[in-house]
Amino acid sequence: MADELYKALGVSKEASEEEIKKAYRKLARKYHPDRNPDDKQAEEKFKEISAAYDVLGDPEKREEYDEGSVFAGFGGGGQAPFGTGPGGFGGFDFGDILGGVGSVFNRGGGRRAQPQQVRGRDLETEISLTFDQAIEGTQVSVTVPKQSRCPTCKGSGAKPGTAPTTCPRCEGRGVEAQGQGFFSISQPCSLCGGAGQIIEDPCPTCGGSGLTQQSKRYRVNIPPGVKEGTRIRLAGKGEDGPRGGPPGDLYVTTRVASSPVFERLGDGNLQVTVPITVPEALQGGTIEVPTLSGTKKIKVAPGTRHGTVQRLRGEGPPKGKGKARGDIRYRLEIAVPQDLSEEQRKAVAKLAEALNGGDPRAELLREAAR
Repeated sequence: MADELYKALGVSKEASEEEIKKAYRKLARKYHPDRNPDDKQAEEKFKEISAAYDVLGDPEKREEYDEGSVFAGFGGGGQAPFGTGPGGFGGFDFGDILGGVGSVFNRGGGRRAQPQQVRGRDLETEISLTFDQAIEGTQVSVTVPKQSRCPTCKGSGAKPGTAPTTCPRCEGRGVEAQGQGFFSISQPCSLCGGAGQIIEDPCPTCGGSGLTQQSKRYRVNIPPGVKEGTRIRLAGKGEDGPRGGPPGDLYVTTRVASSPVFERLGDGNLQVTVPITVPEALQGGTIEVPTLSGTKKIKVAPGTRHGTVQRLRGEGPPKGKGKARGDIRYRLEIAVPQDLSEEQRKAVAKLAEALNGGDPRAELLREAAR
């Protein structure tokens, strides 16, 4: 028995946890009963590798095994080592292997799985907002088509005046076991499909599913300052679960229109490009700029360079519920006339002469020549 479990997985006793996991995944895919129907040899092999992983996949159990503990039943007539829960062996989920197959092995005589209500699907939708709506917040309505509780049977699936009965095959557990010996395959009951109940007289409206396609309208509160792609969760507004199962959630994604004036920055602030004249850049002055609530005036310092940024604090969008507002940054760009009149040319020539014809690139060229 010293290395039987390692042999079952085809790994050495020095194998790492990741190597053991990879070996198990590979063999489980190969021998899983759902991929080898009616193949008893594959079924037995699957039991063997699953029992081996139940021990070797758990560091504490593996250590006990390596120290010589006796695991009766592996590959023989005793009880399987370390019972498994409904999620798979050693916490390993078979859905991770086969995309949600769901068939699992349970220890003989162990606790039987209980049927669980199936949660409804989550839904997603989008809403379009203007720039102002996104900045200030608003409330919008959305209409969502979804599977909702049948109005005739109230979600039971049974014809009004009747009620579902307990499944005689699984006795209401929703699962049945197949196999022999101390291992068995627990899978959804073939009679009730895992519901644990039988509907002998189905509802004429929903055909026994308990759900019908309906359109539901909801009001969505849009908090101030939302951005493009913000996801808002409406708990319990997704599809209803079958047979009275809990509903899923509805996720609303915002699509925000751009503004011709304001540019949103990643830090929760806004930016505006503001043109200024050459005289304003040279002499300075006071100019009027747009804000979210109107206009304000800012000062331009004498000798302002192209691209200089000034800001008005607290005039930007809200940064979140209960938080301060962001800022608006004003990027000053010098507007250079494209065509000059004769009078303007003379004025520019006079200005150049008054500035002594200084070359602003002289220092740059000297540095480059070193």
